[in-house]
Amino acid sequence: MNTSAMFWVGATTILLIMVTIMAAMNFAFSWVFYLTVLGQIMIVYMVYKVLTDNYKTSKTFEDFYEDYPISK
Repeated sequence: MNTSAMFWVGATTILLIMVTIMAAMNFAFSWVFYLTVLGQIMIVYMVYKVLTDNYKTSKTFEDFYEDYPISK
């Protein structure tokens, strides 16, 4: 199964938000620590997947921002 880079961005974000909530709620240190280590590993893998993703676009710097293109 080939997962997209955006899956890893979402999964990593959700995990690190969970770690923040767990730390604020005084969960056991071992749970927070191991999930933090897993989150750091996921960040490294996520960056690798994003940088090596086979993403093509027809946009250029002349198009400015994709959500608010400048009329030509």
